[in-house]
Amino acid sequence: MTVVLASRNSAKVAEMRRLFAEFNADINVLSLSDIGFEGEIVEDGESFEENAVIKACAPVSLGYIGIADDSGLCVDALGGAPGIYSARFSGDDHTDAKNRELLKEKLENVPDGERGAHFVCVTAAVFPHKYNLEPIVCRGECRGKIIREERGEGGFGYDSLFLYEEANKTFAEMTAEEKGAVSHRGRAMRKFAEMLSKAAEKVDGYNT
Repeated sequence: MTVVLASRNSAKVAEMRRLFAEFNADINVLSLSDIGFEGEIVEDGESFEENAVIKACAPVSLGYIGIADDSGLCVDALGGAPGIYSARFSGDDHTDAKNRELLKEKLENVPDGERGAHFVCVTAAVFPHKYNLEPIVCRGECRGKIIREERGEGGFGYDSLFLYEEANKTFAEMTAEEKGAVSHRGRAMRKFAEMLSKAAEKVDGYNT
């Protein structure tokens, strides 16, 4: 089965292909660029689930099966913020570094025992009407806490501030394999790959 990831980022497409291969899912992944999608996707949902589905619908408009994910960091002491605004937490000129600095600033006076947080990843698949299949939406979460100083050179986003306490490592200190085994994305993808593989049987049956 061929699906289109609602992204033009070749690294994200490569990662999605690797994840499906890891879970033994026989799924071919294309990008928006591969199918000539030129529009912009407005992520105006009010939840991770809504935004993931909105993005996944973009390839469907051209007749393809669309997949997408939406993820973010939810900090207890900030009432769940930055949440769905994680990528642009520091404003229009946001960068990962600026987002981390703002997070440290907002938590400066929060005691160590009250710095709990969790990452969320929601992965969605949306099918063209002809397949008569409901969207697939899978959610994964990983709890940890926000430390005061960054640790680790790997990862991206808030990884260097997010401590996975069971391993006493930040996500940025973990190998890709270690992170994938416990992360919100890994947990969502395990469920997603299984459900999408089952859907592939119906899609391939329809096409034969």
